[in-house]
Amino acid sequence: MSTHYGESAVRPEPDKVVQDIADYVHGYKIDSDLAWETARLCLIDTIGCGLEGLRFPECRNLLGPVVEGTIVPNGTKVPGTNYQLDPIRGAFNIGTIIRWLDFNDCFLAAEWGHPSDNLGAILAVADHLARQGERVTVKDILECMIKAHEIQGGLALLNSFNRVGLDHVVLVKVASTAVVSKLLGLSRDQTIDAISQAWVDGQSLRTYRHAPNTGSRKSWAAGDACSRAVNLAYLVKRGEPGLPSVLSAKTWGFYDVLFKGRPFEFQRPYGSYVMENVLFKISYPAEFHAQTAVEAAHIVHERLKALGKSSDDIKSVRIRTQEAAVRIIDKQGPLANFADRDHAINYMVAYPLIHGYLNSESYLDESAADPRIDALRAKIYCVEDKRFSVEYHDPEKRSIGNALLVELNDGTVLDEVEVEYPVGHKRRREEGTPLLLAKFRHHIGYHFDDPHQKRILDTVSDAKSLSQLPADKFTDLFVKP
Repeated sequence: MSTHYGESAVRPEPDKVVQDIADYVHGYKIDSDLAWETARLCLIDTIGCGLEGLRFPECRNLLGPVVEGTIVPNGTKVPGTNYQLDPIRGAFNIGTIIRWLDFNDCFLAAEWGHPSDNLGAILAVADHLARQGERVTVKDILECMIKAHEIQGGLALLNSFNRVGLDHVVLVKVASTAVVSKLLGLSRDQTIDAISQAWVDGQSLRTYRHAPNTGSRKSWAAGDACSRAVNLAYLVKRGEPGLPSVLSAKTWGFYDVLFKGRPFEFQRPYGSYVMENVLFKISYPAEFHAQTAVEAAHIVHERLKALGKSSDDIKSVRIRTQEAAVRIIDKQGPLANFADRDHAINYMVAYPLIHGYLNSESYLDESAADPRIDALRAKIYCVEDKRFSVEYHDPEKRSIGNALLVELNDGTVLDEVEVEYPVGHKRRREEGTPLLLAKFRHHIGYHFDDPHQKRILDTVSDAKSLSQLPADKFTDLFVKP
């Protein structure tokens, strides 16, 4: 007679990975002046990126309430609009406008991503709570941003979700759930429950980021992750329990089902490292692995002009780059849409070689119709530079190197142009900060008249008074009447 032993129903202690996140959110005191100041710049830049995204009808068409005309009393207000929504839908709206143009900050490691995506959830909840009369200030928003950056980036340092086909927005969902739980007043144990719900929730495939399926979902995937995070935190606030071994459960846990049985690895304890080392996209709305390639292309364009030449005189362009760029943005053949183009390194290099600039409009169908672009793209090829790949992961360097070698039709080979650190890198922060603020001024200029712009700039420039500003008063600076 055989005996069958079923699965044990004894609930274990929560996974240590989940406990560590909750302990960090509830217990860590941020004492880094650099982190606080970088978070202020990040907040300014991220709001500006959202306002810029609103200029595109494809983005605006996704926004607003599910049922047209719905206005939620004390609801979340969405910058650049007159919408007032429940915080779950508000998180989707804010997260979507932030991410639409691939112009907000970035953190690159074994996994890459955009930690300021989390502001979609953070601002939605903070604004709603403040409108209900709770004391929530911009400092609370900044603290949540620093911690969400750290959680997302800390998980990304050594764990590659893209290599198992998962999109990095899983980290947005986890980080947002964690920090929003504390904002909502959940206890440490409830925060653990909420984080576990984020891990067990359906995870997005990267299909929409890669040829031949690249599409606009990559621009609202972070908004979706933010809205899911807020929803899960509210469900736990209402009493929904967690799943203690959500990661480690044999057969059914995240590791076995989605991560090839490997547990997560960590390079460093949670602190403020990620915010301090975040990469700002300052000059170009382009996938970050190509930022230095675009900068190099501008330099080459100027050299061609000085020689009395143009892109028509180019025979070939070799891009020395990192392994990650070769794997995700080295695309050949037709590019179907905006989302395809801003994730194709040969397009992002070809455009400034021809025109001398790259901006949000450069990816539109009308811009891409220029036959010179595809003709030049066909002459551009990538090779991996092992040094670039190694230094990309070096925690003391975190470089994103690219180098362009251009040969002309007459046989002339121009001096190679190498750029290791983009202007948004920590090593170029002094140079980059004035440019970042100029970017913000440019973005608000489309939406507000001069007196309103001055009020915004005066407010965000005074770090001390900004930190004390109630969250709803901050959002009100950017909403439409």
